[in-house]
Amino acid sequence: MKKPHIALFAGDPAGIGPELIEKLLQDAQHAGKAQISLIGQRGTMSVPADVQWVDWPGLNAPAFERGMAGANNGRYMLEGLALGASMVHSGAADALCFAPLNKSALRAGGMTQEDELRWFAELLAYEGYCGELNVLENLWTARVTSHVALKEVSELLTPAKVAQAIGMIHRALQDSGKANPRLAVCGLNPHNGDNGNYGDEEGRVIAPGVALAAAQGHQADGPFPADTAFVRAIRPHDGYDGVVTMYHDQGQIAMKLMGFERGVTVHGGLPIPITTPAHGTAYDIAGQNKANVGAMVNAFDLACRMGQHHASQRHS
Repeated sequence: MKKPHIALFAGDPAGIGPELIEKLLQDAQHAGKAQISLIGQRGTMSVPADVQWVDWPGLNAPAFERGMAGANNGRYMLEGLALGASMVHSGAADALCFAPLNKSALRAGGMTQEDELRWFAELLAYEGYCGELNVLENLWTARVTSHVALKEVSELLTPAKVAQAIGMIHRALQDSGKANPRLAVCGLNPHNGDNGNYGDEEGRVIAPGVALAAAQGHQADGPFPADTAFVRAIRPHDGYDGVVTMYHDQGQIAMKLMGFERGVTVHGGLPIPITTPAHGTAYDIAGQNKANVGAMVNAFDLACRMGQHHASQRHS
């Protein structure tokens, strides 16, 4: 089977990204899974000779000050992300994988969207449903609302949005090689609302969303009380592959508690596969050779699997 072609971007040059990429590429077991086009700053990383550097304006950029979120590294990141995404969108690569970014630097560099996911959607002129997926090895999560104030969550929930989140994670799991994913859906309120005593979103919004998703071919179970949904998911006899949560921290606290240094973020719903470690740029340890490469390795491995599927779909 032909190896997938991965556009690999070194992320924020002021953070631990270059160090993570160097560690990843020096491990032949992982780097050998793909043909790699490296988008980065030459001279900041020692990489194997067979890794192909992409010729772009940032290749020979002057040194960036470590640990600083500024406009210069923000612009560098946006240019690198745009190049990687365009390579995959044009068919020159099969998936994009990038090292951690800093949102403050991205905004200083010109990003006006709420996050890089929406920036990617605009870049790709994609107007469909998209959302952030978080992956910890064999467990995935999606969320119906994301970077919004907690007080706004209830009014933003609709059956259609619940169904869209279920459909998005269902398709992404299939793209990663899970043919028939099992999904659990969280409620919103304590004890699932206790039959309406603590809120009625479970019966009024979430259950109809689960039913709508099933009618669209995306089966899921629930809603379950959120404080036990992840217990169900990780029990071998339940064996859920994914959990759909209603808001950001409902899933993120559980996932990061279970494996902060191993988690991966997938930009779900977009027309191209994009993965990155779920942690940040760790400015406090940048350049000290302390960064744990585990999540970067997992993000790269997942990009390889999703890129393989993307390539097969494109050529079918």
